Order: sequence, then C-alpha cells, then structure tokens
Amino acid sequence: MNRKVTNFLYLCVCYVFFLIADLYLTKLLYKSISNGFTFSNKLIELTFVKNTGAAFNILSNGREFLIIFSIVVLTLIFMYTLRNLKSLWMKEIFFISLLCAGISGNVHERIVLGYVRDFFQLKFVNFPVFNLSDIFINIGVIALIVLILLKKTK
Repeated sequence: MNRKVTNFLYLCVCYVFFLIADLYLTKLLYKSISNGFTFSNKLIELTFVKNTGAAFNILSNGREFLIIFSIVVLTLIFMYTLRNLKSLWMKEIFFISLLCAGISGNVHERIVLGYVRDFFQLKFVNFPVFNLSDIFINIGVIALIVLILLKKTK
C-alpha cells in the first residue's frame, strides 16, 4: 500500500474515532449531570451550560454563521490535507483529525440542538465553560503549530 493510501486511511480512522469519542462522552457527561452527578475540586468543576455562541460569548446567537464558518473551515482543512497527504507526517494527520473531529462535534450540536453543551469550568481562573470538542480543537491547533515550527527549523 502506498503512503497516500495509508495516510488517507489513518486520517479516516482517527477522525471517526475522535468524533465518536467526542459525541459519546459528551452525551454521557450530559446524562450524568442531568441525573445529579457533580464533580468539583480546586481546579475544575462540572457545570452544564447551553452555549449559543463561541468562546467568551463571542457571536452569541450566531448559530447559522458559526455552522457555515465551521463547515467552510472543515472543507478547507480536508482539501488541504487530501492534496498534501503524501507529504504529511502521521503526527500531523493525527492532530488534523483531532482538530476536525472537535470542529465537527461542535457543528453537530449546533445543527441538532441549536447550541453547544459545555461542561468544564476552570475554578482557578476566570475562563469560559468549555467542552470536549473545544479541548480537541485547542490541542489540535497547538500541536499543529508546534509541528509546523519544528518542520521549518529542520
């Protein structure tokens, strides 16, 4: 099997795995909190919030724009990835799929529910409540930036 096919299959498997994990764990967290489960320590607290915007309440009630913007971003990321599959490292593909699964998880909730379910509240700093999709997006972006910088220094 050639590198392009291997990388494509790896992208698909990672993306599907992360997306299913995101949707399943989000549903599980929501059900648990709805049934009275609580968790809190010095760092983090589980708090359910319906988020109709993006982080820091940006574009509150901007559901349609956020859906369209996310789909455009996903399309561009996948187009770039598919065009460059042969030259991408497995690490890059892993984090691209993590990023895309996070975006897809938030888009799914915006389309199906009309809002995004956020759960994680940091207690040591004033920061918006966030969800697993947001964690995937941030890890994906940060890791890709690091990998790009490492690639340029070689």
